[in-house]
Amino acid sequence: MEKEIGKILIVDDDEDVLLAAKMLLKRHAHQVIIEKNPNKLPFLLNNDSYDVILLDMNFSHDTTSGKEGFHWLNQIMEREPSAVVIMITAFGDVEMAVRALKEGATDFVLKPWQNEKLLATISAAIKLRQSYKEVDKLRQTKKQLQEDSNQPFKDIIGDGPGMRQVFSIIDKVGQTDANVLILGENGTGKELVARALHQKSLRKDNVFISVDMGAITETLFESELFGHKKGSFTDAKEDRAGRFEVANGGTLFLDEIGNLSLPLQSKLLTVLQKREVTRIGSNKAVPIDIRLVCATNMPIYDMVKENSFRQDLLYRINTVELHLPPLRERSEDIPELVDHFVSMYSKKYRKNIKQVPQTTVKRLQKYSWPGNIRELQHALERAIIMCDHDTLSQDDFFFLRQGSDTEEKVSDSFNLDEVERNIIQKAVNKHGGNISKAAKELGLTRASLYRRLEKHGL
Repeated sequence: MEKEIGKILIVDDDEDVLLAAKMLLKRHAHQVIIEKNPNKLPFLLNNDSYDVILLDMNFSHDTTSGKEGFHWLNQIMEREPSAVVIMITAFGDVEMAVRALKEGATDFVLKPWQNEKLLATISAAIKLRQSYKEVDKLRQTKKQLQEDSNQPFKDIIGDGPGMRQVFSIIDKVGQTDANVLILGENGTGKELVARALHQKSLRKDNVFISVDMGAITETLFESELFGHKKGSFTDAKEDRAGRFEVANGGTLFLDEIGNLSLPLQSKLLTVLQKREVTRIGSNKAVPIDIRLVCATNMPIYDMVKENSFRQDLLYRINTVELHLPPLRERSEDIPELVDHFVSMYSKKYRKNIKQVPQTTVKRLQKYSWPGNIRELQHALERAIIMCDHDTLSQDDFFFLRQGSDTEEKVSDSFNLDEVERNIIQKAVNKHGGNISKAAKELGLTRASLYRRLEKHGL
């Protein structure tokens, strides 16, 4: 006979009841744990999970009021809100039964029980617990998807040789579960590529979860990624699944992974090696099944040499590497990108922009775009907002205006942040966006320059 029940915990101070229940249920469950002392419940709950808990209403200190039973029911529900608890008692008090159900119990049975009825009650409780899990996962998945759904555009735009090579790699790698590391400067579209990999994969019908590692503080890292139990720290007001759990069955995208400190890199590596996570405040390991895609704009190999990024973690995340070219190296794609953003923002701001002259487009193609596609997008959005006519001209882009002395004006500022931003911008422009040459002229390492570029939004 196939056993349909996983694990049952029975708590009752009557040894005869415990043994009788175990003899009956061990034929239907993979494991039956019995416990005479209810004070051991916290330990049992912290170290394992159960499909069903059978809990006596009345223990030796109080055999009629059910007070102890309600106390332990509340303790169970605080630790495991989705637990399925069946209360058992020798006294058929209807009011007590109603109160138990209101306080979180799933059902109520009387001693001595009928074997068939007890089995039917447990079977129904198992199905209810499964539905609880499904609803909880759907709720958390929906919440995460809503947070991740605000995307500037859905498709990758470009048909030049650089992007054709990117598309070729996506086609080859997408259908596998290989870990992918996407390398590219800020604003090149790394998350769009990660989503394209997901859409090409066998996991496309499951979730895509994106995490900006640069935006997660050291203190929140474990809670955000691995989850936490209610009460495990001051602000933990409810159980919460981490991003790894929410992404189970789908793709997890870890953006800006180069920003992780060495201690956090170690914690991440442990999870990736074991393929399981443990929520803060819990000892229960949860298996994970994800496709991992990571991205960074930092010189990851230089960081390995400088011992600021773990080599074993790099090996774990870069089964396949994908290099995204900066916009200055794919200027042939700029006309198509311009058309896309003009159409998008004309609709958004209810403007009737009919065209962008070829002379303006050619000037846009000659600009170095240190901020890449994101900078082009913001420039077009601003131009459309400020435009008073139906054609975008060079005058609508402040950095393309004839005789513009913007840089000189900025250089007159004594604000240190503005001075630093201006000098970095000049160095990057001078070397056509070549970060290595710009860093050398500025007397910085590539990693230091990348951090300053990110700081100033360049």
